[in-house]
Amino acid sequence: MSNLNYSSFHNWMKFRHLVLIETLARTNNMHLTAEQMNLSQPAISKMLKEIENLLGFKLFERQSKSMPVTALGQQVVKYAQRVLNDAKNFVEEIEILRQGGHGFLKVGGIFAATAIVIPNTVIEIKQKWPLLSIDVVEQTSDHLMDMLSEHTLDLAVGRFTNITQAQFFDFQALGPEPFCIVVNSQHPFAQRKFCKLEELMEWPWVLYPKGTPIRERMERAFTRVNVNIPLNTVNTMSMQTFLQILQGAPMVGMLPEAMVSQHVSDGKLHILQTDLILESQDYGILTRKGEKLSETAQNFIELLLKNTQITSKM
Repeated sequence: MSNLNYSSFHNWMKFRHLVLIETLARTNNMHLTAEQMNLSQPAISKMLKEIENLLGFKLFERQSKSMPVTALGQQVVKYAQRVLNDAKNFVEEIEILRQGGHGFLKVGGIFAATAIVIPNTVIEIKQKWPLLSIDVVEQTSDHLMDMLSEHTLDLAVGRFTNITQAQFFDFQALGPEPFCIVVNSQHPFAQRKFCKLEELMEWPWVLYPKGTPIRERMERAFTRVNVNIPLNTVNTMSMQTFLQILQGAPMVGMLPEAMVSQHVSDGKLHILQTDLILESQDYGILTRKGEKLSETAQNFIELLLKNTQITSKM
């Protein structure tokens, strides 16, 4: 079919077609897709051909060992993921409500947000709606926005990493995310108020992985003071690993202040003042542009805004 229209799409496309598209996009393999859908490979092949005939273009390239998604196919895969995720969320929420619950809320956050602001808000909203089921996901801002696009999150707390993202998401600022350089209380520099950055280069560092927005900001800060990036590093996205390594070894780390404030108060970590300045960037609430929020999501946002104001005054 050369001309796709809503009527033909609406009347013909079924959920099993979307499951096929999503599964084949994950596996890039017809045999694995057939196994996961409990269908024969000829049935899968026939169904895919019918879908492509309806749409008027190929969704997947036919290669000897793989079936990568085509450029147009990427848009169809994203649509399939959104619809299937919405359906999954709908079924979960209806089942929770049927059993007397208060629905389901899926929230994502960057590491600074999941340290204090999101946990405090979860505690408060659970007091209002005890049977509300909440999923909390910790990820980088880019991954959180991918999950928002796929409808696997209702809202997220993060930041824009490029200006084009503002076309797709609404943003309510919560505040800046200041960073600090820390060592454990047994480190030889723990008793010093100020350290030259060159001195810290003699020690191993724990850092965010290359390519993450926070790592890129850190690298720009090193460039501004004409100091090379540390070479002796452990790179991790895991906050638990980050903190355990810092507390157990004479290493240097750069972390959001929110992540280390309690450890500093407990005397386990020590903040060092240096000539390195990492610019603060506002983080805030991210939601899909133009989409009406559920009552629970809106209430969660209101509590986030209130709790952020309280935390900033402490």
